[in-house]
Amino acid sequence: MPPTPLQRTLVKSTLIAGAAFVALAACGTGAKDGADQARGTKAAVPAPVKPVKPVKPVKAAVHGLPGMPPVLDPRDVYAADRPNKLSPVVKDFPSRVYVPNTESDTVSVIDPKTYEIIDTIRVGRQPQHVVPSWDMKTLWVNNDRGNTLTPIDPRTGRAGKSVEVHDPYNLYFTPNGRYAVVMASLDRELVFRDPHSMERKKTVPVSCYGVNHADFSLDGRYFIVSCEFSGELLKVDTEKMKVIGQQKLPFRGAMPQDVKVSPDGKRFYVADMMADGVWVLDGDTFGKPTLLPTGKGTHGLYISRDSREMYISNRGEGTVSVFDFTENRLTKKWRLPGGGSPDMGGVSADGKVLWLSGRYNAEVYAIDTRTGAQLARVKVGSGPHGLAVYPQPGRYSLGHTGIFR
Repeated sequence: MPPTPLQRTLVKSTLIAGAAFVALAACGTGAKDGADQARGTKAAVPAPVKPVKPVKPVKAAVHGLPGMPPVLDPRDVYAADRPNKLSPVVKDFPSRVYVPNTESDTVSVIDPKTYEIIDTIRVGRQPQHVVPSWDMKTLWVNNDRGNTLTPIDPRTGRAGKSVEVHDPYNLYFTPNGRYAVVMASLDRELVFRDPHSMERKKTVPVSCYGVNHADFSLDGRYFIVSCEFSGELLKVDTEKMKVIGQQKLPFRGAMPQDVKVSPDGKRFYVADMMADGVWVLDGDTFGKPTLLPTGKGTHGLYISRDSREMYISNRGEGTVSVFDFTENRLTKKWRLPGGGSPDMGGVSADGKVLWLSGRYNAEVYAIDTRTGAQLARVKVGSGPHGLAVYPQPGRYSLGHTGIFR
């Protein structure tokens, strides 16, 4: 039956009312808001929204060498080396300076508080460097011509039974602690060994002469090696234990020595005692390096505890140059009073003292890192070389006289 006129009128009224309700609801206003607008008053102001705090940029993850402890800060490989930030492994070790005397076949032990020798340890023939082990529990004395490594317990200062290792001029450890790497300079080999027993695992022959110093990339996947007697650099794949790059330094008679990576991991610095400066190299591309002149007989490189500066020993003129990483330039030069032959060494745990051996003067220098003033000269045996300041901050050791991460 068709609707009556009255029914059609009621349906139409209902639809109009419903449409009006929907329109009001869609505008987000209620009866009160509509009345306010009719009276010309302002509508209610919504509560202010708190600004969203900017999200700090997430540090890019570093895909390190398998088994390597995670990188603490991708912007600073030395982030674990802050003043007195000693690992629980070493925090109870007495503070000492261990000096290998290459021509006396001894290690002089210095108390850094009194600047006095408190012990002299007999070791093998021609000790070159005192090297902290990866786990930081042992100091290894590299008796190069004696073909042995002598362990020293840094807790007691006592030497243990020497281990037979051929031509151990210098010693490093892979960042994952899996291998010790012996720089067999005269044998022209990189020898990967068990880091505890020193059993030979793999021998990598090299075509350069005089492999001696090295440092590892930020991710630990490769390391740069200096070849002193042929003036060359090697790039070595850590995991594959294979030389993947080799180049001749662009200086006739170059003799590269110590190697250090920059805090941000982007550059390597290589001291050159004949070029009288530091080579600056992009390790990733392994391109042609540039020379930064520093002083005669440039030899050792050491990083300050705040990762801002690098101390550069100039053995041929008795000076230390200071390089500022932030400013990317040399800022200071300290001269030892009366001269000297500053060589290898390290920085004290609190970062206040730089200790260096005087290679040709049978002495050791203590230098104030704030002023460059000489604090002490300590007479030691003949031919002091790669001394180790111990303990130092860090989680693990990469070797040499103390490269900690």
